[in-house]
Amino acid sequence: MNQQSPRPLDGITVISLEHAIAAPFCTRQLADLGARVIKVERPGVGDFARGYDQRVDGLASHFVWTNRSKESLTLDLKQDEAGDILESLLGKADVLVQNLAPGAAARMGLSFNALHKRFPRLIVCDISGYGEGGPYEKKKAYDLLIQSEGGFLSVTGGPGENEMAKAGCSIADIAAGMYAYTGILSALMLRDKTGEGSRIDVSMLESLVEWMGYPMYYAYNGAPQPPRAGASHSTIYPYGPFPTGGGGTVMLGLQNEREWALFCEKVLLDKALATDERFSANFKRSENREVLRQIIVDGFAGLSVDDVVARLEEAQIANARVNDMHGVWEHPQLKARDSWRQVDSPSGPLPSLLPPGRNTAFTPRMDGVPGLGQHTQSILAELGISAQEQARMAATGVV
Repeated sequence: MNQQSPRPLDGITVISLEHAIAAPFCTRQLADLGARVIKVERPGVGDFARGYDQRVDGLASHFVWTNRSKESLTLDLKQDEAGDILESLLGKADVLVQNLAPGAAARMGLSFNALHKRFPRLIVCDISGYGEGGPYEKKKAYDLLIQSEGGFLSVTGGPGENEMAKAGCSIADIAAGMYAYTGILSALMLRDKTGEGSRIDVSMLESLVEWMGYPMYYAYNGAPQPPRAGASHSTIYPYGPFPTGGGGTVMLGLQNEREWALFCEKVLLDKALATDERFSANFKRSENREVLRQIIVDGFAGLSVDDVVARLEEAQIANARVNDMHGVWEHPQLKARDSWRQVDSPSGPLPSLLPPGRNTAFTPRMDGVPGLGQHTQSILAELGISAQEQARMAATGVV
C-alpha cells in the first residue's frame, strides 16, 4: 500500500465546537479519512472530557480515544475578536460540527440558516440529546439518561426488578457520533451534486432508538417486550455465558437445530439429549432454560475453558472467551492483523487502534492527540495574525 496515497477527505476542513463524546467521536472518524479537524476549545479549560480521568499517562481515557489527528485552537467565543477569528475559519471550512448546549450555537449566530447566507457551501451538523423542536428540545441529556429514555435499560441487565444495567461504554454518544459522521459524508456527496451545503440534525435519542429496533418490534402493538436476561439472549438458548471448571467462563452462541444436535453429540457427549422433548426446539429450550443450564454446567464442570473451546471449535459451534480489558489489549487476532499503531500525545507515544473498515487504496490518518491550544499559534498565523497580535489576544484571554 502506498503510504502517500490520497485519502477520501484530503482537502476537507472541519471546524468543531465539541465536547464530551458524540461530536468528538464523529470528527475523529472524519480525521481518520484525511479531513483537517480544528477543535475549538475554551482557553485554559478546553473540552471538559480532558478532565474525566488521568488513566492514560496522565491524560483522560475518553479524550485520548476520540481526539487523535486534530488541531486544538483555543478561543473565548464570548469575546467579539474570537468570533471574528471563527468567522474567518468558517469562510474556508467545509463542515461545522457542534454539540453545545441546546440553542447555544444559534445564540452565537451559528445556526444553519444564519451561516448558509454567508457560507452557502458550508455543511452544518448539530448534535444534541433530543433534537430540534418538541417538548424535550432543551432537556439536559447525558449518555445514561438517553439509555434510559430510549428503552435500552429496560432490556439490559438481570431479570430482577432492580437489576437493570447501563452499557459499559457510551453507546448513545457513539450512536449519535456515527450517524453524524455518515450524515456528513452523505452531505459532502450531496454538495458535489448541488453545490450547496445542508444541515444535519442528529439526536442521541433517535440514534439509540434506531438501534433498539429489534426489541421494539418484538414488543409491537402492546406485546410483551424481551425480558432482561443478563449476558444471555432473551429468546435464544443456549446463548450466553456458562462456567467451566477452574473458574473460567465460555460464551456460547447456538442458532439452529443442526447446531443443537452437534452441541449435544460433540460437546456434551450426550447425543440423546438432542431429541429430549423438553429441548427439541429453540422455544422449548428457552422455556426450560434453567434445567438445561444445569445440564450444561454439569457437563462443563470437569473441563477447562480451553477444553470446552476445543470441543466447540471441532463441532463448529460459535463461541467466545470472556475477555476483560487486559485480554482485549493482548487479543491474538488484533495482534495477528497488525491492528495497533502508535500516535503521539502530550504524554508521549500511545497505542491506537486502526479504524475498522480497512481500505486497500489508502492508509488512515493517525496523528497525535493534541494538547490544549497546541495549534493556536499556527492557525492564527494562517489567518495573517501577527505574533504581536497573538500575544495581545493571549493576554486578554481571547485565545
